[in-house]
Amino acid sequence: MKWPTWGQWYQRVLGLIALSCMIWALSAVSACVSVPVPATDLVSKGREIFFNETFNGNGRTCGTCHPAQNNLVLDPAFIATLPPTDPLFVAEFNPDLKKNFENPKLMRQFGLILENLDGFDDLENKFVMRGVPHVLAQRTSVNSNQGPRTGWSGDGAPGDGSLRSFATGAVIQHFTKTLNRVSGVDFRLPTEEELDAIEAFMLSLGRQQDLTLPLPLKGIVAKRGQDIFLDNQLGKCNLCHVNAGATANFGAGNIGNANFNTGVEDLPDQPADLTGEKNPPDDGFGRPGDGTFNTPPLVEAADSGPFFHNNAIETIEGAVAFYDGKAFNNSPAGRALAAADPNQVGIELDGTQIVAIAAFLRVLNALENIRQSLELLESGAKTSFGERAEDRERIKRAVSETQDSIKVLENGGLHPDAVTHLLKAKESAEKAHSSLFRRRALVQQAVDELRNARTQLIEVS
Repeated sequence: MKWPTWGQWYQRVLGLIALSCMIWALSAVSACVSVPVPATDLVSKGREIFFNETFNGNGRTCGTCHPAQNNLVLDPAFIATLPPTDPLFVAEFNPDLKKNFENPKLMRQFGLILENLDGFDDLENKFVMRGVPHVLAQRTSVNSNQGPRTGWSGDGAPGDGSLRSFATGAVIQHFTKTLNRVSGVDFRLPTEEELDAIEAFMLSLGRQQDLTLPLPLKGIVAKRGQDIFLDNQLGKCNLCHVNAGATANFGAGNIGNANFNTGVEDLPDQPADLTGEKNPPDDGFGRPGDGTFNTPPLVEAADSGPFFHNNAIETIEGAVAFYDGKAFNNSPAGRALAAADPNQVGIELDGTQIVAIAAFLRVLNALENIRQSLELLESGAKTSFGERAEDRERIKRAVSETQDSIKVLENGGLHPDAVTHLLKAKESAEKAHSSLFRRRALVQQAVDELRNARTQLIEVS
């Protein structure tokens, strides 16, 4: 028998070591995937509750109407992808909720959810149909001089109006097994600890501070849109959306998140009305309502449509154009703007100006998508091998944010050079999501392409 040489022994030992490492690594990955990561902080606990806790109700969670994979909003395109057994459709398969709980036709066609904001004493007649607002940038969006503003009309929470109360109200309205809505029977109410965790999670979502406009944008059309947005004699957008956020600086100065009657309810040919389905007018804030609705942040607007409380407008361009129309300019808010204008004019914009403002909002949204993608990927690059399952989830979310930025720019015909970099970033991140040994390198490639895309949109110091 011929004995192996020293070199051959050395190669065999190296091979055995490599094989052992691979077996160990695969078992470690398997363990990471199958064993849930414990919630060690309030935000993590809140995330778990938000997306998985049913509160012993009809199967819905907060994430049913605020799905993570769809910018925390509902729209008809996303709804169409859901299986018929999804808890969103509980009114279609639970006999106790078949009537006066949802309108499946308006939900599926227009993403509208039934709300009993004026109480549960007359379910047949006292309800409104509303879209689902995203819950991003809550830390900068809900505070006002009169207290928290939640939901489309600013009174989406019972009690003190806080985000904690918002969660309680959501359970009572949307999670119930029957229309009796008896706590302990139809659902259980969140505990104080759960409310703390949900609030912490919601406050962690999206931007933690407002922008400071103007930004050094590169696109000619978006740059012009920013100028119009900030011009208090032309676009006048910044009066009610300071720095494209949800705070107002109109009339009494900076008043935080504010309610206005902008005439959205007076729009003709509202899609839900055209169906012939029962769709009572939405009276807005209060019981009974005063016709006002609160101001949403605009940085996240372009990829979270349809727009307004009733999902009446499909595109960001259409939403901007609304403010040039009769419904707005004849509304109390429109008349107030005209009264404060030296020429007694509300908002008058031409088509190219409307497109420019929309382009500005699209670029803002894409920049926010890129910021979030970078944050997710760069934080994931610092994790250890044992945190791989958590890292994969971050990468998955980064892919989703990157896809949103691509869609927002492409749908506006903006910055094809940036879109090219974003497509490459998405491809690298997708590969990183499924890669075992090249993850860090692929993540870095995605990060580099995201930064390249950002430099096409804005001057980076």
